[in-house]
Amino acid sequence: MADVHLRPMHAKEYSAWYERTVADYAKDHVGAGNWSEAEAPELSRKEFEALLPEGTRSPGQHLYTITDAESEDAVGMVWFAERGAPEPPQAFIYNIEIDATQRGKGYGKATMLALESEVRALGLHRIGLHVFGHNETAIRLYERSGYRTTNILMAKDLAE
Repeated sequence: MADVHLRPMHAKEYSAWYERTVADYAKDHVGAGNWSEAEAPELSRKEFEALLPEGTRSPGQHLYTITDAESEDAVGMVWFAERGAPEPPQAFIYNIEIDATQRGKGYGKATMLALESEVRALGLHRIGLHVFGHNETAIRLYERSGYRTTNILMAKDLAE
């Protein structure tokens, strides 16, 4: 299995990630039927600005570049936040990405394990996350990593 390190994200990496991820998040919400194409870019940016008002220095937010432990090459990123309620204190994963050229090499699973160490070191006792229903690859990764479904939202479009 691949081995990874998580290092704090640099400002230059953050800028590139932020712009790309705000756009991707908007597309995911459109694809899920939550937002219209017209409103999605603004709604996405507002959510990110609220969560990351100080970028990588936003309180309670942790943004890491995932690097291959041997080569130290960047292979992706992960972002989680500390949450105190409901008890117990927990981490919430907002975003995890493995670069397209690096997928299928075990980096996702290795990242989930490395993340557990980071979260424990912060004194947090649980990791939660949200995954869009159409992201079957991520769902399989989380299930193989020991995550269980806690809620399911469903919808049926009638306008089509």
